[in-house]
Amino acid sequence: MKRRLLAAIGVTGLLAQLAGCGSAGSAKAGAAATADPARATGTVTVWLMPEARNNWPDLVRSVNDEFTAKYPKVSLKVGYQTWKDKTGNLDAALGSGNAPDVVELGNTETMKYILAGALAPVDKAGFDNSDSWIRGLVNTCTYQDKLFCVPYYAGARVGIYNSAMFQEATGSAGFPGTEDGLRSALDRIQAKHRGDKGFSALYLPGPYWYAAMSYVYAYGGAIARFDNSGNWHGSLHDARSQQGIQHFVDLVRTYNHGDLTVDEADQSGVLARQKAAVLYGNAWEAAAASAPAAGDPKLAGSLRQAVMPGPNGKPLPSFIGGSDLAVTAKSPSAKLAEDWIRMFTSTRSEQMLADKDTLPNNLVQLEPLKTKAATAAAANAVPDAWFTPPAPGWAAVEKQNVLVRMLDGILGGKSVDAATREADAAIDNLINKPA
Repeated sequence: MKRRLLAAIGVTGLLAQLAGCGSAGSAKAGAAATADPARATGTVTVWLMPEARNNWPDLVRSVNDEFTAKYPKVSLKVGYQTWKDKTGNLDAALGSGNAPDVVELGNTETMKYILAGALAPVDKAGFDNSDSWIRGLVNTCTYQDKLFCVPYYAGARVGIYNSAMFQEATGSAGFPGTEDGLRSALDRIQAKHRGDKGFSALYLPGPYWYAAMSYVYAYGGAIARFDNSGNWHGSLHDARSQQGIQHFVDLVRTYNHGDLTVDEADQSGVLARQKAAVLYGNAWEAAAASAPAAGDPKLAGSLRQAVMPGPNGKPLPSFIGGSDLAVTAKSPSAKLAEDWIRMFTSTRSEQMLADKDTLPNNLVQLEPLKTKAATAAAANAVPDAWFTPPAPGWAAVEKQNVLVRMLDGILGGKSVDAATREADAAIDNLINKPA
């Protein structure tokens, strides 16, 4: 799909700042161009997120050692950002000419920086497994048929459930494969815990728009569609989208007995406190619910993952999560930075991620994880996952909480018809404009 490159990008004046700044990154001295890697000089600064430091530090060390062995005269500086602060820090660094050479971006963040001209194009031919990269991740890096980042790892939402509660209430610790079967089990679990007013058989937060949109896509609907005139338009008022939203709302009202205005931020905590039997979330939330620090370690043997069944006898489509790696547009060490990314996403590196039950960036190495107990649910959800519209103004749609306000309105008593009309009007006003 081709979209027009916009002349001006308004994200905190980012494009104007980029045009006016000089060499970006800490590699201000530049990197000497040479055919001999051993003679290359300069600095490569890398910003990664906490998952790399906490979950696969051995991968980071291994790649850094490989890079240093190849480029002994190049200074490599790897630092870590937090998800809360990274965007603000990156915007400021880009504007001041002090951006890193390599930056990790969540896949919902990439389009903002692509449209701002902040990322350098890369040639996919130089990367391992690029012909089998997960399509949903590739789409987050692509604009007007050019690639601006490299898929790093993938994620998908799954059903996370307390098997002991299922065993006690239904006689089986297994997770039903159909939604009818799941609702029957949830009804029995709910009856078993009827004395606990704060217990939710299925903890499905009202403002949880990622989950709501999964039901929209399950019915063939969409948040927005790209039309023949070259513009996006909201499509939540379409009949199939409304059907999915109504389905989600019915599940929330039936099974979530908590505060319907609370989002999904603490749903692993709800599971840890045994105030829910099932939630729909990221695979890591199962580990978080049984972690010693914030969860209950006694639940480790009971919490399991499964494919979440959706309507019409099919699995519920999942949002494709994950991260990408990009070279910033004004990096004076761009070729060196791209080579670091190549090493960090090589077949060997991606296998190190897969060995830690993290979904790799390609279908070849993803395949064995589809039959591994710890990863099967998420791995099987990835190939058919959906993604937010790659539109110029999508970031503004999220920032203004258009979908959250729509769901809050419906759960507060507004009709699905009225709420989706209002949401589409808001989307139409934002989605084609630079965020």
